[in-house]
Amino acid sequence: MKSQRKSNPTDITAEAGYRSMIADLVDKAPGGFAIVSADLRVLYANRACAAYMQRDPGSLPSAMHADDREAFEFACLRLRLDPARAQRAEIRLLDRDGSDLWMLADLSAARLDRHGQVETIFIQFTDIDRQKRTEAEMQSWAQRWNHALVGSTLGVWDHNYATGNFYYSETWKTMRGYAPDATIDTLMESWIENVHPDDRAMVIDEVERQGRGEGFSPIFSYRERHQAGHYIWIECRGACIDWFEDGSPARVVGTDTDISERKAGEQRLLQLSRKLELALEVSQIGVFEVDVESKTSDWDERMLEIYGIEDRPGNRNADGWYDLIHPDDRERAIATILENAGRGHTFSNAFRIIRPDGKVRHIRARVAPFRLESGEMRILGANWDSTNDVVIQHELAEANRLAEARNRELEAAKAHIEHSALHDFLTDLPNRRYLDTELQERAEACISGFDGMAILHLDLDRFKQINDTMGHLAGDHMLRHTARVLREAIAPGDFVARIGGDEFVILSTLGGSTRLAERIIDRLREPVIFENHPCRIGASIGIAHAFREGIDPKQLLLNADIALYRAKTLGRNRFEFFSVELQADVVQTKQLSDEILSGLERGEFVPHYQLQFRAADLSVAGVETLARWQHPERGLLTPDKFLQVADDLDVVAAIDRMILDKALADFARWRQEGIDIPKISVNVSSHRLADPALEESLRGIDVPAGALSFELLESIFLDDCNETVARNLRLIRTLGIGIEIDDFGTGHASIVSLLRTGPGTLKIDRELIAPLTTTVEQRRLVGSIIEMGKSLGIKVVGEGVETRAHVRILERLGCDTLQGFALARPMPPDRIGPFIREGAWKRPHG
Repeated sequence: MKSQRKSNPTDITAEAGYRSMIADLVDKAPGGFAIVSADLRVLYANRACAAYMQRDPGSLPSAMHADDREAFEFACLRLRLDPARAQRAEIRLLDRDGSDLWMLADLSAARLDRHGQVETIFIQFTDIDRQKRTEAEMQSWAQRWNHALVGSTLGVWDHNYATGNFYYSETWKTMRGYAPDATIDTLMESWIENVHPDDRAMVIDEVERQGRGEGFSPIFSYRERHQAGHYIWIECRGACIDWFEDGSPARVVGTDTDISERKAGEQRLLQLSRKLELALEVSQIGVFEVDVESKTSDWDERMLEIYGIEDRPGNRNADGWYDLIHPDDRERAIATILENAGRGHTFSNAFRIIRPDGKVRHIRARVAPFRLESGEMRILGANWDSTNDVVIQHELAEANRLAEARNRELEAAKAHIEHSALHDFLTDLPNRRYLDTELQERAEACISGFDGMAILHLDLDRFKQINDTMGHLAGDHMLRHTARVLREAIAPGDFVARIGGDEFVILSTLGGSTRLAERIIDRLREPVIFENHPCRIGASIGIAHAFREGIDPKQLLLNADIALYRAKTLGRNRFEFFSVELQADVVQTKQLSDEILSGLERGEFVPHYQLQFRAADLSVAGVETLARWQHPERGLLTPDKFLQVADDLDVVAAIDRMILDKALADFARWRQEGIDIPKISVNVSSHRLADPALEESLRGIDVPAGALSFELLESIFLDDCNETVARNLRLIRTLGIGIEIDDFGTGHASIVSLLRTGPGTLKIDRELIAPLTTTVEQRRLVGSIIEMGKSLGIKVVGEGVETRAHVRILERLGCDTLQGFALARPMPPDRIGPFIREGAWKRPHG
């Protein structure tokens, strides 16, 4: 029988003490320890573990971040399946404020039940929070760096010669036409074959210097063949970040950028600059720039050549340029600059200069003020020599384009050429070509929309007189004044153009055409001072309206022209609207106008003659020349059929000249044939009398003194005749040509004007002669006129002698000469001789 050892009470007490000491050490250990049940309820947690969790959870998963629970439970499941193999999981423990702490949990089986199943689990916690957060931050930086590289179009490369690893980013590959996942051949020989032959030596040199550890260019550009076959420009930036012991690069990293578009832009810019330089050289235009603040100017070589200055291009005193201007042009040229530059307007100028060699040259200029970004005022311009009457149609520089940059001057010149092609040079208004385009576009817009349009055709009144009397400079001044008035008068969206001469066209809306025409007429009738002389013009305006349906631009312009013609025929300085009735009337008048002009060219205007007789014995006293038109279709026409239209055409003076030349030829022929006609009189219109060229045409007349006289209508307003008329009247008397006042008694001439004019003959109007046979009062009136003429030494002719009774009465009243149907009707020149020889007028019933 075996003896049984009994426990020593002392040993039991010692074991319990050890356990208590161990439990106390575990509880105070810096590491976290916990024991959980199989269903993960916390059975024990030392102080460190409790501090980690900062809460008293019912189960351990409730103290974890929700995203980590599944992984932790899966680790516990693997431990239960294989209790002998410890498990590990990374989890986040939650604090009371919701923050989390990364922990590494090592799991092992603490106790197994009698079936070998895990009953409790021992967990050791290790703080890995700083490590995890550092890894997360590094990963975030890596992601941002990758995104930046992808978005920046930079191709990254990394050559690690120490490890033999060569890295090329997706962007590096795609810019060369490779697929993002393509494998790159890193052999130098393979890569250099893709480099452009012209760049290959430079690239090889850079690579070799890099391999020798020498300094190499951190940035260089070259061309490399794309996989599609074309070449692209690459800008390469590289830097060595690690070296071998011998000083050669161990690792070089860098970026490649596709700069093909930039290189193409640089090439286009270079070509543009070359074209600009060539254009400036060929066009012989000098360019200058003025710094207003410092009063210095920068001239190019051509400017120096134009002004005859032997100097190098560069800055000079801007005020010194004034001394080169011709004294007669200096004030006007400087005034033009000050007037426009202060307002920032682009403007043109013209003046003469006196070069250092004494030569006078004519200069044309185009100038534009502008401001730099700093606010400094600059003036940029171009000069060219126009001395040899070379007409410069296309100016190369548009100043505001030149202000931006010299290398963009060619584009500015092109814009200016297009502007010049569509604008009138004198007024800078759109020209006829621009008008046609604008009118077509507006007509199409009206057809597609719902609005109509109005067109105003304007023609200046008395413009030709200003040109003839004051010169073309005054005429140009009035045209520029008219352009300014029209610009100010039109509404926003309206269009005004000068279509030639003194004609302008305005495109406007339907509603305001009447008020617009009134404003223009009121403004243009105001006097304009030119060289201290007041100039007065007026405006006649024709207005045509068109609505949405069936707008024909050409017909609309023609309609406005027709209305303009009517405004001029009704007295000028007014406006008229187009109508269908007006069209029919004006078309007929237009046709007559064309026929009159053609008749002048073909010499169809011919003289007819009406004999004049002495009242005392009815002998031939002279002959009056009457204008007739031998129309090819309508036969012989008297002045009442064409004179008004001829006056509108301003060709009455031309008809006068033609009639006078033919009348003098007929008069000479009669004298050669022995036909005794003492005197021939010819009607002279107010236009002819005011013609400055009258003197030149009269100097060549070869007729005896007193054999020729000019008949002037009393309605010429002799009281108000201008200097040209007065000078021509003195010339007529000096040449021995007589002056006769026609239609006296119905006009405006006063006794004072008669004495000043000094006529040799008064012709009493037929309206006063006709009633002589019926009223005594009329005989007294006519008798008074005859007596007045005799008292002034003026002969008197009675016109409109229709009956023999008129002959007898006028003879008794003392009238000197008779003219009328009772004695002789108007007749062609070939009938004068036979008529005089027959003497039929002397018979009582001749």
